[in-house]
Amino acid sequence: MKSLYKNFIWVVVILLVFSFLASSFETSAPKETISISDLAAKITNGEITKILVNGDELAIEATNGEEFKSRKEDGVGLTVTLSNYNISSEALAAVDIEVKSESTLTFWASLLIPTLLPLIIIVSIIFWMMRRAKGGINQAFTFGKANVKRFAPFRKKITFKDVAGLKEAKQELVEVVDFLKNPKKYLDIGAKIPRGVLLMGSPGTGKTLLARAVAGEADVPFFHMSASEFVEMFVGVGASRVRDLFETAKKTAPSIIFIDEIDAIGRERGAGLGGGHDEREQTLNQILVEMDGFEKNTKTIVMAATNRPDVLDQALLRPGRFDRRIVLDLPDIGEREQILTLHVEGKPIAKDMDLRKVASRTPGFSGADLENLMNEAAILAAQKNEKVITQQDIYDSVEKVLLGPARKSRLVSKREKEITAYHEAGHAIVAAGLKDSDPVHKVSIVARGRAGGYTLKLPLEDNRLKTRSQFMADLAVSMGGYAAEKITFNELTTGASNDIKVASDLARALVTRYGMSEELGPQTFGKTEEMVFLGREIATHKDYSETVAQKIDEEVSNFIETAYKTAANIISKHKNLLKKIADELIKKETLEQEEFYALIGKGLKPMKISAL
Repeated sequence: MKSLYKNFIWVVVILLVFSFLASSFETSAPKETISISDLAAKITNGEITKILVNGDELAIEATNGEEFKSRKEDGVGLTVTLSNYNISSEALAAVDIEVKSESTLTFWASLLIPTLLPLIIIVSIIFWMMRRAKGGINQAFTFGKANVKRFAPFRKKITFKDVAGLKEAKQELVEVVDFLKNPKKYLDIGAKIPRGVLLMGSPGTGKTLLARAVAGEADVPFFHMSASEFVEMFVGVGASRVRDLFETAKKTAPSIIFIDEIDAIGRERGAGLGGGHDEREQTLNQILVEMDGFEKNTKTIVMAATNRPDVLDQALLRPGRFDRRIVLDLPDIGEREQILTLHVEGKPIAKDMDLRKVASRTPGFSGADLENLMNEAAILAAQKNEKVITQQDIYDSVEKVLLGPARKSRLVSKREKEITAYHEAGHAIVAAGLKDSDPVHKVSIVARGRAGGYTLKLPLEDNRLKTRSQFMADLAVSMGGYAAEKITFNELTTGASNDIKVASDLARALVTRYGMSEELGPQTFGKTEEMVFLGREIATHKDYSETVAQKIDEEVSNFIETAYKTAANIISKHKNLLKKIADELIKKETLEQEEFYALIGKGLKPMKISAL
């Protein structure tokens, strides 16, 4: 399309040049055209002072200043023509006759422009139509070619230094890069580089970023494609594109191939019932053959990324194919601080910025989430017309990412505001009264998203394991708002519906998944099976009797009842603190961590649930 526009512009430019030349050679047209006989009569009467001869054209100037034009006979001189009209030599001598020779350029321009201009337009149209037809033919012949893209590191080179955290993952990939740079060192000792490297992790953990870092570190050709680009509606096209991709990479070996979102074509075979899924399976078969089939190739390494390793075909994961699997976990607090440090580069931030505190408020955030967080903070600062990004801007952005934008314009009645304040104060007091609960970071009755208010509690450090006491504390905190409404107003509202749902789901998980029920013991209930049907589907089957089902329901009820009693016990003992916090929320709408703990002071001593 770009070449078409370029050709069209050139044609227009040429036409404009010819038009300019033609107009530049035109002489100003006289007011009147006269015949040769009239010219002879005027010369005889002495009315003509000057005649300009330009080829066969005559430009005539009269004594009174008028201008005329005429045309003499072709191939005959002007004096001969005038002599034929019996003009005396004396009358002719009184006229200033000037002969202007016609230039070659003017002659050819006047001759060619009228004929060439339509021809150029017609040829341009035919050329454009042929190019379109040729493009369609080429597209038909290249239908099975891979639309492979070679990484261009000069645009924005990314190295391992630009990837925060993921120390072990980077170490694994450093070995791959080193092998491609220095293969002799490994081959001399009998080592074989892994044929395929599979990056596995949750969305946003940096799989594609790591692949770009490998491309930046390695001095070898790096080809990348999305798995979805292989699949077409025509059977065999995907396999053809796989062959073309590997042939392209082999020509420049040693090289790296990166396939993003490989689960689009790497799902377990036998899942389809014919039709389009046969195409996906043929594409997968071709990848298996290219990676470790009959024809060996040790100079091309295949990298792939997926967030669904559970659905991949087992043949992809066997040794000789993707035999090196790298798991990318969500970053811990230290890694989150490093990621935030990278993303604040180039942004003006306040001098008192403490990224460690920001990292402590963002457990469970991926690298992509943190990048989005800093971008939201920058947008918020710009909306406030601030020159730098402050700590509060980032805190507000955390809440916006987690819960949605604040709805300060929402009209709330005085009664509803009071109920919301007591509800959130109940959550906060129960959290502060339990040793196994996470500390309260913020309490607010400002609506965000679907929540009328929220209590933000975050752990001091990342926990990969969670105890039964911590789960019980979470259950009690979830029931804190419900208990506060019931005790204060002797009435219940729909505001606690989501809390009850969260508590019910957690209580059932404690019984059926985590084996934390003292009555039923350490066992799980409900068999989860992965059925292969048009992909993978997860279904839970009941593998226990009706008697056990009744016991499960009773245990879930016991967990909920224990949590409610714990929350009600704490709130009943500290009604004065509940009212104090609720009144402050009604007044200020938001309490930060320091303000909240300053309000409760030493009046609330955290205790274990078993002691309540």
